[in-house]
Amino acid sequence: MQTFIAHPIPWPDNAAALRAKVRELIAGHPAPADPAYRANSWCVPDPTFSRKLGAAGLIGMIWPKAYGGHERSSLERYVVLEELLAAGAPVGAHWMADRQHGGMLLRYGTEEERQRWIPGMARGEIYSCIGLSEPNAGSDLASVRTTARRRGDRWVIDGQKVWTTGAHFAHVMIALVRSEEGSERGVGLSQFVIPMDAPGVTIKPIIDLTGGHDFNEVFFDSVELPETALVGEEGQGWRQATAELSLERSGPERYLSSTSLLLELIRHVGPNASAEVCSLIGRLTADLWTLRMMSASVAARLAAGQDPALEATIVKDLGNSFEQAMPTLVQAAIDLDMADPAPIARILNHLLQVSPSFSLRGGTSEILKGIIARGLGLR
Repeated sequence: MQTFIAHPIPWPDNAAALRAKVRELIAGHPAPADPAYRANSWCVPDPTFSRKLGAAGLIGMIWPKAYGGHERSSLERYVVLEELLAAGAPVGAHWMADRQHGGMLLRYGTEEERQRWIPGMARGEIYSCIGLSEPNAGSDLASVRTTARRRGDRWVIDGQKVWTTGAHFAHVMIALVRSEEGSERGVGLSQFVIPMDAPGVTIKPIIDLTGGHDFNEVFFDSVELPETALVGEEGQGWRQATAELSLERSGPERYLSSTSLLLELIRHVGPNASAEVCSLIGRLTADLWTLRMMSASVAARLAAGQDPALEATIVKDLGNSFEQAMPTLVQAAIDLDMADPAPIARILNHLLQVSPSFSLRGGTSEILKGIIARGLGLR
């Protein structure tokens, strides 16, 4: 039976300088008018800020210089992400491209597709979205029905994706589709690079209960792609996509989405907080630090070329539980007029509405617990 071991983390020597650089950039950018946007900020797009980060060399940090990257270490990048998320910076425009799609194209993409997309991603000018979930294949991702069929020297895509974050401003989608007709779950799947302005692509918004527009439906009606749009090997899409989830599930966004509420709570109660609130702040801070060390340990193992898929899944599940519990705990601990325009009320209101969705993205809690049970030899 395996257990989670938090390995020593070789933090970079220049971590303090990196943190100072990020803080200076954030301080020089106008703060969002609504403090609620500091919560879950990796879903808040701001192309102007993304371009500033790109110009500062803080996107594509670990990518080769030949594609616009900066050849920095993974842990240097982790330090930058911590600072951005802890401050509630609006990084949603470039997030998917920087977190996974640039790296995926470097590993599996054709040279034509690398040159087309990656340099713009590193500049903070080209954004991507993930084409995974479908109406009949949400948590059961291996059962996707969107198809790719060969037509001469072209691929033709037909089908639908749903809950696609950022599709309305993304320039490109990396989509998992069924390329082998009649194949079963997890077999005969491939990944494709799909430009969002390609003929036959239709994007329809999904407005959430807060009035926000993060999600979309995306329809493919005989979308023609060149052979170079195939990412990696035909039929290996499931293996590629599941490897990608280690990056998606273990990052600092999995425990920092609600951190702005904790920081605002500390500001709100000041130095004369009640014993109950002090106890809550201590508990949340201890949980936050533990999750940080677990997440950074996974990042260090990924940087060393290892595959900590089980550990990444544990971080994601525990992080979601932490993020979802915080708004309810804070609401119960303080006497707050929820109609108050003060930052803590705005942030709390927002998180009470959106945090239930945190355990859906990147895999539902039920799916994650099944993965963890198998990894621990319990099923």
